[in-house]
Amino acid sequence: MRLHKLVSLMREGNFDGALISPGTNLYYLTGLTVHEAGERPTILAVNADGDYGLLAPSLYENVIGDFPVTFWRDGENPYEKLAWILAELHLSGGRILVEDTMRADWLINVMKLGPFEFHPLSSLVRELRMRKDAKEIERMKHAAKVVDRVFEELLSWDLVGMRERELALKMEMTIRELSDGISFPPIVASGENAANPHHEPGDRRLRRGDMVILDYGARWKGYCSDITRTIAIGRPDERLVGIYETVKEAQERAYRTVREGIPAREIDRAARETIAEAGYGRYFTHRTGHGLGLDVHEEPYIGPDGEVVLGEGMTFTIEPGIYVPGLGGVRIEDDVAVQEGRGRRLTRAERELVRV
Repeated sequence: MRLHKLVSLMREGNFDGALISPGTNLYYLTGLTVHEAGERPTILAVNADGDYGLLAPSLYENVIGDFPVTFWRDGENPYEKLAWILAELHLSGGRILVEDTMRADWLINVMKLGPFEFHPLSSLVRELRMRKDAKEIERMKHAAKVVDRVFEELLSWDLVGMRERELALKMEMTIRELSDGISFPPIVASGENAANPHHEPGDRRLRRGDMVILDYGARWKGYCSDITRTIAIGRPDERLVGIYETVKEAQERAYRTVREGIPAREIDRAARETIAEAGYGRYFTHRTGHGLGLDVHEEPYIGPDGEVVLGEGMTFTIEPGIYVPGLGGVRIEDDVAVQEGRGRRLTRAERELVRV
């Protein structure tokens, strides 16, 4: 169990304990697939000796197996039971790591239980999660194969006249048939809507002459994929065809920059310089990529300020884009892993401009 690795890092950082609520960190560290039960506190407490105990609502009595857990029922005060767990672990105060996404009402009640000095759990866990092992990367490869297949399938659909939200729903249903589910709601941005990097699919119908951004992902055994392809319906504006070629070159140059031992910002620089040289620098409005794993956005972040030095097993996206208001936009995104000292694409869908 990876929890022991966290304990080692806690000792090195002079932390007394950690409080972990449901989410990807809990799954990563323990293998428990406990979901947050709304307002009902569910918290794993761990001390620097490696002892731990879980507070959970009685809803989970038939779910959690061989794990030290204290259940509480509706009508009971869960924080009284959490105080007992903390006392047993000698954690009634001290320097405590707290899950970054813990609900505010839970944390406020925890604050009443002792003189704690809180620190974000991510400051330690990200060091563990950034480097994927072989099993993790195999799961990500499977999730990548799913989105590659979805891209092949959607090219055969009758897209002209389809609403953006209809296409997004059809993509989502196809992803769900092939995997454990989506890693985020699909983005379909057509025509002038493609000038908005995070456009929410609406009622605009796809028509001939459109460039269409398709951004979507799958999840397999907890791990995410995230791909973007931009396609043309018929003959788009020649300016957009030129923009597509610039983005494709920027993505390729950024990909070829990936190697073990360089800071993440070097990948961003390669993409950004390519787009600036073509005269579109002001229209590239976001970072070049982000880490990928159990979360669709995690460390390392591939931006101008990316200080993380790339290492074996790190996985992230490379997704430069150009977005021109009133005209449209283009984004091309692949998932990349650092393996044997260099970058290797996990997503393999066609990157040349596809016209349907």
